[in-house]
Amino acid sequence: MSQPQFIRVFLLVAISASFAFAADAPAPAPEMLHDVDHPWPFEPQFKDRGEREKRADELRKQILVAEGLWPMPAKTPLNAVIHGKIEREGYTIEKVYFASMPGHYVSGNLYRPTGKTGKLPAVLFAHGHWDGGRFYENSDRAAKQEIDSGAEKWMEGAKYLLQAPCAGLARMGCIVFAYDMVGYADSTAIEHRKGFLDAEAALRLQSFMGLQSWNSVRALDFVCDLPDVDATRVAMTGASGGGTQTMILCGTDPRPAVSFPAVMVGEAMQGGCICENAYYLRLHTNNAEIASLFAPKPLGMTSANDWTKDLLTKGFPEIKSVYALYGATDNVMAWYRSFGHNYNQVSRELMYNWMNDHLQLGLASPVREQQFVPVVPPKELSVYDDAHPRPADSLGAAELRKKMTDASDAQMAELAKDPEKYRQVVEAALDVMVGSALAGSPHIGDSHTDLKGQNVEGVISSSPGGEQVHFKMLMPEKWNGTLIVWLDPQGSEVLSRPWWTTVVQDVLHRGVAIMAPDLTGMEAGNPLAKGGKYAGYTFAGYYYGYNASILSRQVVDSLLAPFGTKLLTAMWSAKAEKPIRLLATGHTGAAALLANTSGAFDRAAIDLDHFDFDQVTDPADPMMLPGALKYGGVSAFATLCKAKTAIWNPPAKFKLAVPTPTVSVQQGDAKVEKMIDWLLEP
Repeated sequence: MSQPQFIRVFLLVAISASFAFAADAPAPAPEMLHDVDHPWPFEPQFKDRGEREKRADELRKQILVAEGLWPMPAKTPLNAVIHGKIEREGYTIEKVYFASMPGHYVSGNLYRPTGKTGKLPAVLFAHGHWDGGRFYENSDRAAKQEIDSGAEKWMEGAKYLLQAPCAGLARMGCIVFAYDMVGYADSTAIEHRKGFLDAEAALRLQSFMGLQSWNSVRALDFVCDLPDVDATRVAMTGASGGGTQTMILCGTDPRPAVSFPAVMVGEAMQGGCICENAYYLRLHTNNAEIASLFAPKPLGMTSANDWTKDLLTKGFPEIKSVYALYGATDNVMAWYRSFGHNYNQVSRELMYNWMNDHLQLGLASPVREQQFVPVVPPKELSVYDDAHPRPADSLGAAELRKKMTDASDAQMAELAKDPEKYRQVVEAALDVMVGSALAGSPHIGDSHTDLKGQNVEGVISSSPGGEQVHFKMLMPEKWNGTLIVWLDPQGSEVLSRPWWTTVVQDVLHRGVAIMAPDLTGMEAGNPLAKGGKYAGYTFAGYYYGYNASILSRQVVDSLLAPFGTKLLTAMWSAKAEKPIRLLATGHTGAAALLANTSGAFDRAAIDLDHFDFDQVTDPADPMMLPGALKYGGVSAFATLCKAKTAIWNPPAKFKLAVPTPTVSVQQGDAKVEKMIDWLLEP
């Protein structure tokens, strides 16, 4: 099995590190650097199409992990119900509901053109955060203001702006499925923004956004399976939160042929609702790059006098540069119109013409929206009635999450029957969960030495603005080339504590170097206390969706330390390529176990202090690692250890998820002397 991505980065760049020498103090825990309003930038500098494709594959994997869709859940029968046809001029409206998973129902309206035969193109429509969703009805006064501003031409479109695009597309010859966000219109079993906010949801990567993305996947399944749909000509559009759903589905599912996210793509605010954020989702990325995943297929975008107002100068040029790699710049377009946040008639007509061109509808250009009358009163669009009541097995959030957990656990258990495939899935997830803490290349700076090489202290950094770790290292007079990296809650001070003097001196007498880093957060605590909130909503995904966890930073600290030290020791001896051993005491065991999956160490002695991730009950806990329980906790991560590994004090129910001959569980107390003796065995 190949080494995880996060360690490969260090291996590739370590030889180019630079050196500077000066005393320095331990680096504090990094502050919350990014959030909804301050995302990571998208700065594409791809040398060629192959480099971009590699990055796109990595980002798709990141999105799927973030949304709890890695591996993709089993697709259970939809058992779709279609009923209640309503006749209108040029189109019909039907009422639909189906089970995206057992106990959870997607509801919506299916618009079909009349007078058309054969296989027709289809469009998924995601409505965004307009009150009532499909049932949205603007006031007469507000509708008139829209007309007066030039945003709308007809009262019907101004009042029912979410019915308008569906009717317009249907009249153009498309089958349109407009479906509910969770908590809107007929989807009321789970209240919007509720039920997925606790620590267990984070540990299992169960989120509102993940659920809605799964609903989008199943909505696409529903549409593609309709007998009158041409599955090669399926598009998606939506505005605001519906634009978020559009770019996510189109970026990760290969089936859509055309994408049109409205008033959402940009490098400013990334989507303020809980349902638009997920753990790991925008680490080292933003909406512009996510939208660019659709390249080279046709992508149209609108912007307005909101957070997308700078799209034409910030975001669109970067997206267009990706399309240029494919010679497909004609397939991407962005428009700015001087209106407020909207999906008004002006924007809808831009969308109609984009669909006309790229779904090959063959209509005369430009396409203009027609007045649609009579309007269907919102209450008549409801999918549930006396003849079609809400399904009795419809579940609330708690019950649904239990089913999701059981299904995920069963899926991982089935994967475990093939150990190699199991490890590939868990390792890929861990690349996202831990590798996300990386930012740039490691180098050594602000260090000092006594020139004889026996005492070294300094800071190793993964580039300015990235992770930093302060360390101390002791070198023996006659070094045999072996290095022990000691992780302990006391950090670098563990090497100078009086009660460890004998232990440290014994290591040096054996000709072994020993170093200890100060792990992030041991003293400073979790900066989540300053984050996790936005627009009055509290959700840990507002922090972990943009920033690495304390635990993943500790893992990177554990890896920066030996590689930086390796570079330093090269100044004293050509033996720098000799073994690096890992020792973990106190409650650093989880960080050590995760670091040991990298292949960076030749042997590891780890005291887990009886820890497993089911003990984490607060999203702000420094031991929080979103997704850890979904993938099996320490029992799963231990199976990725390539080096010979001894574990002391495992959790009560510890059992390797798949056979792993490199890992053993030791009996008795985790005495440091005993652990070091094991590490230094021939």
